[in-house]
Amino acid sequence: MRAAPLVSGLFLVAIVSPVLAQSPECSVYAGDARNVCSAAVDGTRAFHPVIGIMVSGGNPVIGSAATLGGLGHTSLTLRANAAQVVLPDLAYDGSSSTVPAGDKLWAAAPLVEGALGVYRGVGNGLLAVDLLGSAQLLPTDQIDNLTIDAGARKIGGIALGLGYGARIGLLRELGPLPAVSVSLMRRDIPRITYGDVSAADRYSYGVDLHATNLRLVASKHLLFLDMAAGLGWDKYTGDAVIRFRDPITGVPYPDVPVKLNSSRAVGFLNAGMNLSVVRLTGEVGYQGGKDQNLSTDFQDFDTTKGKFFAGLGLRVGF
Repeated sequence: MRAAPLVSGLFLVAIVSPVLAQSPECSVYAGDARNVCSAAVDGTRAFHPVIGIMVSGGNPVIGSAATLGGLGHTSLTLRANAAQVVLPDLAYDGSSSTVPAGDKLWAAAPLVEGALGVYRGVGNGLLAVDLLGSAQLLPTDQIDNLTIDAGARKIGGIALGLGYGARIGLLRELGPLPAVSVSLMRRDIPRITYGDVSAADRYSYGVDLHATNLRLVASKHLLFLDMAAGLGWDKYTGDAVIRFRDPITGVPYPDVPVKLNSSRAVGFLNAGMNLSVVRLTGEVGYQGGKDQNLSTDFQDFDTTKGKFFAGLGLRVGF
């Protein structure tokens, strides 16, 4: 008699578990339509941190942890961050458990970054302060089916993101000791959309990004070389809007709103040439992975693994 409820409970778990595994935003749909909806929702959660690291990069002042030395000292950097992106196939119809891969490319995000010395600090550079600012430029013409939402902040066909923050010196470079500093940045980009349901695509998702970047960096100047290394923590939040059509009838469904919230650990190395006021520096880094318990598999993209990224910056200091 007691075995019957247990067997019934196990039977219900076996039936309900696949449903619960789907994205909760898509639970009102059934069959292939639910799979397409889940693929779009999971796609936003999987690719949001990739956008985040492209915008944020590693070192906020590439090549150096040393504060500028107080009022009258500035630096300006032209920079590009890049990461490998495997885009999902927008023709996915929900009939399989894996979304086929679309374009595979290294996508780049150009930036203009500035730093302004405010306070030179005391003693060995403790509590020196620099103000930091950045403008993120996200061209949409390098990726097919990527557009900027109407009304979004942009310059021509380029989405314009803005960033601001501060860097505080902990130690000034002296003898064998490196310069050490900590920084906090806040960045955002307006909504960009991948896919177009009004055309032939079965789904699309538009996302914006708000990133908070905390960095601890140490650097050393050796003859004509600048070396730096750092660790950091990023928090990415944003809002997404999912649009998709029934894969059989082609009828569009109502928009599906999604809240995005994730965090990642970051590590990076910098190396470059120091030519007096001009410095050319490269960066390589790694964004740690995290299992978000997504229900969708994406071909050639393991959503639980970390992501390598790279950067190149030309900095002029005064």
